[in-house]
Amino acid sequence: MNTETYNFAVSGMSVEVVRKRIKNLHLGVYPPHGRVRVAAPLALTKDAIRLAVVQRLIWIKRQIAKFEAQPRQTERDMVTGETHYFLGRAYRLRVIEHTGACTVMLQNKTTIHLFVRPTTSQARRQEILHNWYREQLKELIPPLVAKWARTLGVKAPIWSVRKMKTKWGSCNTDARRMWLNLELAKKPVNCLEYIILHELVHLLERHHNDQFTGIMDKHMPAWRSLRDDLNSSVLGHEKWQ
Repeated sequence: MNTETYNFAVSGMSVEVVRKRIKNLHLGVYPPHGRVRVAAPLALTKDAIRLAVVQRLIWIKRQIAKFEAQPRQTERDMVTGETHYFLGRAYRLRVIEHTGACTVMLQNKTTIHLFVRPTTSQARRQEILHNWYREQLKELIPPLVAKWARTLGVKAPIWSVRKMKTKWGSCNTDARRMWLNLELAKKPVNCLEYIILHELVHLLERHHNDQFTGIMDKHMPAWRSLRDDLNSSVLGHEKWQ
């Protein structure tokens, strides 16, 4: 048996369990409504897994409450007058139809101009804006990665930008690869910098233990405030399965 999947209920919540060939138990609470999922070693009994969940019920309910309280944009129609965010600032979208190339431009720190052809669909307009966000991040990220890799004394990992539903960033320490959420283009630069530092610290310490927080405290004393600002900010609309 390589994996086993089942569900159980505790305190009125459904918990999804996946038992597989791993060493440690991992408990996660995922948006948008606080889905609870446990990845557990095959050697752990069902009773032991249930006990681990029960022991963390207070934390689980706290995470669910955060998801329920966090504001989220409605789906964007990509039409003139909508509000869109870039680097922590709200912008009014102005769609300009023309026959040239599809592009995005900022105007006076108040307006995002989206130049599209008359037949451009809503989905394609959104894709154009997301591609622009991606290009902006690709300019902002390299100097921040270089700065913090040098400060921490680690080799800068390969990095990429991708849409992520449940994490602001991720780091595979074995492959030395870091992923950053496309949504970070909408947040202040200091939040992007915090996530980059967070993921790079994982190259020194994989787990969120005292050593990890000690390194974060040393190099970015205000990281907890940035984390809270990031996790309480408005999220973009997302379709969840």
